[in-house]
Amino acid sequence: MKQTFAELGFPGRLIAVEGLDGSGKSTQVHLLRCWLEQQGCRVFFSEWNSSALVKSATSKGKKQNLLTPTTFSLIHATDFADRYERQLVPLLRAGYLVLCDRYIFTAFARDVVRGCPPDWVRGIYSFAALPDMTFFFKAPLEVSLNRILDNRPVLKFHEAGLDLKLSTDPYESFRLFQARILDQYLALSTEFRFHLINASDRIEAQQGLVRQLVAHQIRLQGYIPPRRAAPKAGSSH
Repeated sequence: MKQTFAELGFPGRLIAVEGLDGSGKSTQVHLLRCWLEQQGCRVFFSEWNSSALVKSATSKGKKQNLLTPTTFSLIHATDFADRYERQLVPLLRAGYLVLCDRYIFTAFARDVVRGCPPDWVRGIYSFAALPDMTFFFKAPLEVSLNRILDNRPVLKFHEAGLDLKLSTDPYESFRLFQARILDQYLALSTEFRFHLINASDRIEAQQGLVRQLVAHQIRLQGYIPPRRAAPKAGSSH
């Protein structure tokens, strides 16, 4: 069984959030970040598919529909590996609280649904330690779909799973694709002991529970840098 960063002796802690598109997880991790910063904690935020190294290649591949399930998986793994080595690990060694909007579990769910062998996918990410806490925001498919459509009128091609040819209708394809991903996530939630959050609850209620669980498991005082004492009047510099 893989180990968490705490079990590996890192001074920092990594908290990941997972969920279907439109589950509200990004809102929740943003609120958590603001709260931790208000407490004075050293916090760093990273999101899935955001490495400058591969971002343009990913965008081009999606726009031109060039990505097979295997290349889709490998390009996201490259993105993750770049961020893991350049950002996550150094900051965890420096004693930061690192928040990740999606972690390796996104690949474990999505790539398998797209047809990649589960053992192969996990092998690609075998270098990565487990988060110290993982929250999964569980929302009904209709709720997720409605939230996405509130922000934009048209579903994105890969977001709707249209590359899998489950249905020619984008909305039906979204439901079928996301339902399969949800099944994978639920299996992962048991295996990796996710904290399940009801994403249908009020935003404030969800955030209150998240903060309570974080404060219970992580000693936040240890992530607040000591304040430097103000120089005494008349002291020389």
